[in-house]
Amino acid sequence: MDLLQEYSELKKTIDYHMDRYYNQDEPEISDYEYDKLMIRLKEIEKEHPEWVTSDSPSQKIGGTVKREAGVKVTHNVPMLSIEDVFSEDAVCAWIDKVHAMHPDCTFSVETKIDGLSMSLRYVKEADGKLHLQLAETRGDGLIGEDVTANARVVGDVLQVIDLPYDSLELRGEVYMSHEDFEKYNEEQEKLEKKTAANPRNLAAGTLRQLDTSITKKRGLKMFIFNVQDGPDEIMESHGRGMDMLKAAGVPVVYHKICKTKEEVVRAIDEIGRMREELPYDIDGAVVKIDHIAFRQEFPAGSKYSSGHIAYKYPPEEKVIVMDDILVDVGRTGKLTFTGIFHDPETGKPARLCGTSVSRATLHNQDYITQMNVGIGGEYKLFKSGEIIPKLNGCVKAPEHVFEAPKVCPVCGEPLVREDDTADIRCVNPSCAAQLSRTVAYFTSLDCMNIMGLGETLVDALIKEGYIHNYADIYTLKEHRDELIEKGIIGKEKNTDKLLAAIEKSKQNTPDRLLTALGIRNVGKNTAKQIMNYYDNLMALADAGEEELQNIPDIGTTTAKCIYDFFHDEANIELIERLRQSGLNMKMPEKKEISDKLAGKTIVVTGSFDNYSRKDMEELIVSNGGKATGSVSKKTDYLVAGEAAGSKLDKANSLGVKVLTIDEFMEMIK
Repeated sequence: MDLLQEYSELKKTIDYHMDRYYNQDEPEISDYEYDKLMIRLKEIEKEHPEWVTSDSPSQKIGGTVKREAGVKVTHNVPMLSIEDVFSEDAVCAWIDKVHAMHPDCTFSVETKIDGLSMSLRYVKEADGKLHLQLAETRGDGLIGEDVTANARVVGDVLQVIDLPYDSLELRGEVYMSHEDFEKYNEEQEKLEKKTAANPRNLAAGTLRQLDTSITKKRGLKMFIFNVQDGPDEIMESHGRGMDMLKAAGVPVVYHKICKTKEEVVRAIDEIGRMREELPYDIDGAVVKIDHIAFRQEFPAGSKYSSGHIAYKYPPEEKVIVMDDILVDVGRTGKLTFTGIFHDPETGKPARLCGTSVSRATLHNQDYITQMNVGIGGEYKLFKSGEIIPKLNGCVKAPEHVFEAPKVCPVCGEPLVREDDTADIRCVNPSCAAQLSRTVAYFTSLDCMNIMGLGETLVDALIKEGYIHNYADIYTLKEHRDELIEKGIIGKEKNTDKLLAAIEKSKQNTPDRLLTALGIRNVGKNTAKQIMNYYDNLMALADAGEEELQNIPDIGTTTAKCIYDFFHDEANIELIERLRQSGLNMKMPEKKEISDKLAGKTIVVTGSFDNYSRKDMEELIVSNGGKATGSVSKKTDYLVAGEAAGSKLDKANSLGVKVLTIDEFMEMIK
């Protein structure tokens, strides 16, 4: 790969991760990994400044405005980022540079809270006090979202500040404490709902909530770390300004004034030692020139605040002791390995990046051998993307490296290692673990969507001998009275409700049934594509391997998986039983397709009064167009409804034509 190609790929990669962090609140890599990408980008740009354009990640501040959750607001004072440094030597070099011009300059060293940046505008009212007028998120640094309603229910946000000024604008960080984060996840687990990945993501999503009662319930907090705009009295010295705010009851970030570089380094180290004990997450220490008038003499580029640097600590790691290794069997027979561990210092789950962690995926036997994993061993643990716990090396080797069993831990049959992967599988079709997961998958939302027939009930029906395969689901009605008498499903009402849901599922289109069969490499999208090619499941069952490869995007591996499945005697019998039970095997007749949108790729975003997203996509397809989910240079039109969001921003940046619902309907009239 030549340097220009590397530069182009780096920009795309960083843009993707900026969007995941700032707009989606779902980062996939750690800050440390992101920072390494940005450092490499800047190295290339320093070597080739002629390549730098305004859309380079090095020139952008962060997120694009998410309009779904609020009204756009133009910032009075840009909300810029802070340039990162990764060594204490770099901190000292920067301080030397400042002291060369201003020998008596002092610095404020502060905790860098890991949350969501918000600015608060206050205006004096008739009582002579400052009242909160507007709260806004950072967005892209120039334009953010109005989140005033939610800010008013954040406990640390003062509605009134008793200071004798006409106006004041403050900037701070909204965050969630470890305690409130764990409380939220515990409640979600009780309700069997999705838990949050980390406090920052949850805080960001909560601040953008449209329902203020939810925001209030989740207990967000805020620290102020800057005076954006105000009278000279409060803006001459940063430290003095923070102290004045603190005296007025405003929660301000931890800060320490330092005179020398040695004092600054000690303060950074002190914050680093505090990090683990704090009841909230921080992701660095900020060093600011205290005398605000000096800051403009030390610019850091268009996206960064002048006179600031942020020292980034290395990724947080913990040493853990491996207590156990669990082996599980999935619905396809694949063995999965999970390490169970504790923090030897506390005897409890490890505390890492704001959450308690006690287990990590160990992938496969090759990974286990490579990492020297065994019970009693000690390992470094970190969080990839500050979300997924992963091992990062062996500190103390175990007496024995763990070895996968030779036979299935559930059914006792011999296990097989696949030649082309490191996966170990149980190939016994009667394995109870596979049966439970296979049947539960068959009934799941993307498959036959049988509401009420989840894994717990499936296990009970298997245990009682009513289900031996997924075809048996459709014979449960024959045992209605027994099921009611035994109370396996519940009383009469619940039993009849489930049996009715089973009957209703027979009318599903066969692409759902094909997905439900659990054929390897055939998910819901592939199943739809296949059933658009074959309009009858029985015709698919008779197809040869070469014929299957004629289906667009179906390769040799998937074709072989499909062929092998439909030519297995046990599967042939199951399909026939499903057919005799009355399941729909034939796709609905295709509607006549017009060519009004022929050759056009169209994306739909936002909401519409009279049409669902699915309705809109069906209209596109029925008029010869192609409906896709993401905007790119190949997109011809974006149909934008209410709360169009980031897809609209991207369409505008790429020059994609944007249509209203009325304009779209006019095209297909």
